[in-house]
Amino acid sequence: MKRLSRFRRHKAAAPLLLIFALLGIGGTFSVASATTASETSAVERSTLIEEGRQIFLKGCSSCHGLNAEGVSVAPSLIGVGAASVDFQVGTGRMPMADMSTQAMRKAPVYNDEEVAALAAYVASLAPGPEIPGMELLNFERDGSTAEGGELFRNNCAMCHNFAGQGGALTQGKYAPTVMGVLPKHIYEAMVTGPQAMPVFNDKTITPEEKLSIIKWIKSAEAEPNLGGASLGRVGPVTEGLLAWTLGLGLLIGVAVWLATKAK
Repeated sequence: MKRLSRFRRHKAAAPLLLIFALLGIGGTFSVASATTASETSAVERSTLIEEGRQIFLKGCSSCHGLNAEGVSVAPSLIGVGAASVDFQVGTGRMPMADMSTQAMRKAPVYNDEEVAALAAYVASLAPGPEIPGMELLNFERDGSTAEGGELFRNNCAMCHNFAGQGGALTQGKYAPTVMGVLPKHIYEAMVTGPQAMPVFNDKTITPEEKLSIIKWIKSAEAEPNLGGASLGRVGPVTEGLLAWTLGLGLLIGVAVWLATKAK
């Protein structure tokens, strides 16, 4: 007791006790704050999922089933992930009236908050590809235009055209243009494989390579037409057709003019 009393009377005892008290209060507050933040996040997540479920029941269940299990006219959404929903709904492809045709990009029916809610609901049904965050889409920093061009020509050009303008496929299907598409939606298309597009998972094309493809697409999108009219950048067929049409038209015009002059 005398030893303890001696330590208590020491001039450094009060500052040390104050420091220990502050550390204890700070630690307790941090734990309580983390717990509260976690509980708040869970409540917000639950609210978002419920909002998405209500939107789904009103606008999607007639085709995909009340529990997203799919019916004869539309596939199951269980396991497709939030990225698939964000791509299909965020690009206006869904909802659509006629499921027998290929979905086209158009103005979205739902706003960003509603799309996020729908994606959260579908993601809650089963694991699937997640929506890429902004930290994953820094293609300007992490991508390579040269590598992206090579990857695009090897994996994408046979469907989307060497200049990314899109092209026709079999059975009335087509590959849409990739020009003017948000980087997030390009990334989501690669990891989910919408329509006739194959899935390019991270083993086939790594996340870094995906960013390189996006960087090349954005570079091609911003490339000026220094030679004049681009004619859609769909290759020599269009250019040849235009040349033949103008050339033959000019020759026919000259022939008619000469025949008229001869009379």
